[in-house]
Amino acid sequence: MTTFRLSLAGAVSATAILLAGSAMAASGTVAFLMPDQGSTRYEEHDFPGFKAEMEKLCPDCTLIYQNATADASLQQQQFNSVISQGAKVIVLDPVDSAAAASLVKLAQSQDIKVVAYDRPIPDTPADFYVSFDNQAIGKSIAESLVQHLEAAGVAKDKGGVLQINGSPTDAAAGLIRDGVHEGLAASGYKTLAEFDTPNWAPPKAQEWTSGQVQRFGEQIVGIVAANDGTGGAAIAALKAAGVDPLPPVTGNDATLAALQLIVSGDQFNTISKPSEIVGAAAAQVAVKFLNGETPEAKATLYNTPAELFVPVVVTRENIKAEIFDKKLATAAEVCTGAYADGCKELGIE
Repeated sequence: MTTFRLSLAGAVSATAILLAGSAMAASGTVAFLMPDQGSTRYEEHDFPGFKAEMEKLCPDCTLIYQNATADASLQQQQFNSVISQGAKVIVLDPVDSAAAASLVKLAQSQDIKVVAYDRPIPDTPADFYVSFDNQAIGKSIAESLVQHLEAAGVAKDKGGVLQINGSPTDAAAGLIRDGVHEGLAASGYKTLAEFDTPNWAPPKAQEWTSGQVQRFGEQIVGIVAANDGTGGAAIAALKAAGVDPLPPVTGNDATLAALQLIVSGDQFNTISKPSEIVGAAAAQVAVKFLNGETPEAKATLYNTPAELFVPVVVTRENIKAEIFDKKLATAAEVCTGAYADGCKELGIE
């Protein structure tokens, strides 16, 4: 379990004094509860983005951060704990979207606001939902793969694709899966096999992919993986089996490891979705609630007012423009060792 308890204080610039027309919150306790450490994004991007925005908007607030390490029971304990510590707003990225419904009801019965984050909670509406558009992510990575296969002249009767989904207990993974289905539906490329990855665990995805390589061999013309962890795992399985050249493999999250795999040509695409942006948006919603105001919803999902950000597909063709020119990652972080030549080829210095 990773736990941070921070008292946020510091100078606030004049531009941060107003939040969409609202005065800053005087004080309050806000909890930021994340689901797992299978991806590095929560510690490296989501929480820093959330924390930085809270420092600007509510310098006297207390922020509690905890990670449930893919344990739904632990997350329930953490949820109960932050309630006992006086949290007035809980930003929750659930380990188990179905189980989280009871947590929402518990909080709302005590006049505590719940902001669903990244993963929706379908069975009981939270007070707000902030995320990238997960179904659009799935559709985008699948359509990008299909366009690549067609441009490469890969025959549609040659074989098909493998589909590696996220956790079956994650409603966001279900949305990504549905988007992938939509993106592949009219492509003409059949789906050879499909797998729901328990807890998004890369070792599980790698094990499954290894079995499919033995089963289908050269029939595999592409792999649609729902995030960079499962995509990297699929690539590892292909390499271990001696597959050369690799079929194109998708991803999502634009992790540093995935960016390196794209630079080297091992991974075909990922999704650029700077989680700091979503973390900051969740902080803005939390401060609105602390002020007794109603955040403006730009969408609705599962009967929950929402703000959904638009994803961007990243490949070798646009990685410099979308990632490095926008300073979402640096050459110093990505272009190390074996990846230096690839970066040089792409003009990343």
